[in-house]
Amino acid sequence: FFNFFIGTCFLITLYEWHMMSKKKKYKIFGFIFLIFSFYSVYFIRNELQIQSLEKHGLMIFLFIVVVCVSTDIGGYVFGKLFKGPKLTKISPKKTYVGVFGGYFLSIIFTNILINYSELFTDQNLNFGRDEFVFVLIISTISQVGDIIISYFKRLSKIKDTGKLIPGH
Repeated sequence: FFNFFIGTCFLITLYEWHMMSKKKKYKIFGFIFLIFSFYSVYFIRNELQIQSLEKHGLMIFLFIVVVCVSTDIGGYVFGKLFKGPKLTKISPKKTYVGVFGGYFLSIIFTNILINYSELFTDQNLNFGRDEFVFVLIISTISQVGDIIISYFKRLSKIKDTGKLIPGH
């Protein structure tokens, strides 16, 4: 079921990228990035689980999803509430406060996930220095990726990358 879902998301994403980047020089780089990204999701969820014979693949996948989603929510909420100086002209609504809000919320959410979710407490994990650094790395990659997509949207002269989920 998971592989079918990811495969369907991959096809929809390929279509949305194709529609966004018609006749653009950077089109092929987007396709390569999408193939790499979706293969990474497949690998983390399926191959790590097979290799360790435990729930590691699912745990890592959920961990990354929680970090990315909470980074996005934190950036939006803190940026709207506290405003502040703009981060870049590429994405004019992004602020420095939003960046730190993204970090803050992702740290809080993953701390809660690791310390209170049965999926993680069964593994005797604690939210320590390694997890903290991992959250910062994933959150940074998520935010940089968001700015890169904003750059490609500007090149394509569109507001949203797709119509399926407006704003994303």
